[in-house]
Amino acid sequence: MLYHLKRKFMKHSRSTEAADITTSPLSDELTHNIELIEELYSASINKDFVVRDIHIKGMDSRAALFFYATAVDLDKVEQSIISPLLTENGKDIRDIVSVEHISDVNDLLDVSEYIHQGYVIFLKEGSSNGLAFNVASYEHRGIEKAENEVLVKGPKEAFTESASVNLSLLRKRISNPHFIAEGMGVGVRSKSEATILYMNDLVDENVLNEVRKRIERIEVDSVRSIEMLEQFIEERTYSLIPSVLYTERPDRTAAYIDDGYIAIIMENSPAALILPVTFWSFFHSPEDHYSRLLYGNFSRLIRLLAVFITLFISSFYIAVTNFHEEMIPIDLLLAIAGAREQLPFPLVFEIVMMEFAFELIREAGLRIPSPLGPTIGIVGALILGQAAVEANVISPIVVIVVALSGLSSFAIADVSLNYTIRMIRFVFIFAAATYGIFGIIGAFILCLMYAAAARSFGVSFLSPLSPHFRSGNDTVFRGPVTKEIFRPGQIHPRDMKKNSMR
Repeated sequence: MLYHLKRKFMKHSRSTEAADITTSPLSDELTHNIELIEELYSASINKDFVVRDIHIKGMDSRAALFFYATAVDLDKVEQSIISPLLTENGKDIRDIVSVEHISDVNDLLDVSEYIHQGYVIFLKEGSSNGLAFNVASYEHRGIEKAENEVLVKGPKEAFTESASVNLSLLRKRISNPHFIAEGMGVGVRSKSEATILYMNDLVDENVLNEVRKRIERIEVDSVRSIEMLEQFIEERTYSLIPSVLYTERPDRTAAYIDDGYIAIIMENSPAALILPVTFWSFFHSPEDHYSRLLYGNFSRLIRLLAVFITLFISSFYIAVTNFHEEMIPIDLLLAIAGAREQLPFPLVFEIVMMEFAFELIREAGLRIPSPLGPTIGIVGALILGQAAVEANVISPIVVIVVALSGLSSFAIADVSLNYTIRMIRFVFIFAAATYGIFGIIGAFILCLMYAAAARSFGVSFLSPLSPHFRSGNDTVFRGPVTKEIFRPGQIHPRDMKKNSMR
């Protein structure tokens, strides 16, 4: 109850603040407008905010320009806006300036939104409306190779922190007039723009409307990146199973959009969100289709085995050692018993301790500066491996088991699925420590039920296998590209057929 009252109060406060700007219309007196905008942007102390008072030669009238000098292309402002206004003749401002994109400005809220997007605001004496010229030019890094989704075969380009560059990379790959880039404002105090990308002749309107609703109902001061936006629109906050795919590859994003999925990009984010998704979206790699049929399927087989090894090898070792000794060959059993003879800790504690140590090394390896990276390997291999065995803290077999588990987890390329698998692994370890293999089976069934109940924007996480939908049969293995006739039926594309080859 208190939560809802607090949320209602905060919503009202933000609405009131926004209303203060909205209800301040522009005047037809230019001096009044200048004073209003200078006060709003603290022009006297805001060093990159520019107010330029000019005289329009063609109309013999006074006007003013407002913009952030650090957010626009200054050469373009001078050559395409200021110089024509000072020298050219004409009856309409749109005929005088030479800017590709011009929008109308009706109130102070428009002024605020456009200025922060890198527009130049134009206001003229005697008019209560203005114009916004798009000359945005924000600094960003160039197009580089993907760092987290590396491919041996296929395109190397990755998204950058510029939404316009990212959209350009997608336009280059999708030559279709039905490809739509729809902008939506996010944030109350600091507005950002999320761009929803889809094919309007394929996308499921219900899912598209749901995406719009979830973005519209975000009422926070600011959403600075696509990673934050993902957490606002995802299905269930406390779920282990991700409901949105995060990718930094434009070729992968374009392939999903071509199939009828929805993608979202944002300024300042070198990635896109794909939705709705299933388990197979996280399991697949773009290289599966760039490689020949057998090569791609072999890669998927290795990846599937890696998932099972990561999930079960530690728990299976605990189960057969503590509960089902009869399953182990007698020589191996004696070797295990000999190795554990002088160890002070129970096997479960050994496994959990080493798994935690491996996670610690992995986390430290991500955060440590690159020149110190080899240090982590030395510390992990020597101190946590060899030294711990020689000190009779852990057995050598546990080191092998945990190393195999950790190594296999690196084969799972998607970051979200990787976290899910690594966290669920501990559930199987404790289940095996309690009831042996029966505990593992019980935990596996519960996990399967949990995954079957999960949804991503109304789409079952295990579809198109369960529930079954007509699709291109691109699940565990893929067929020849010439046989992939249908789009994924679980996302309800308006045109199911994408391949007419026979």
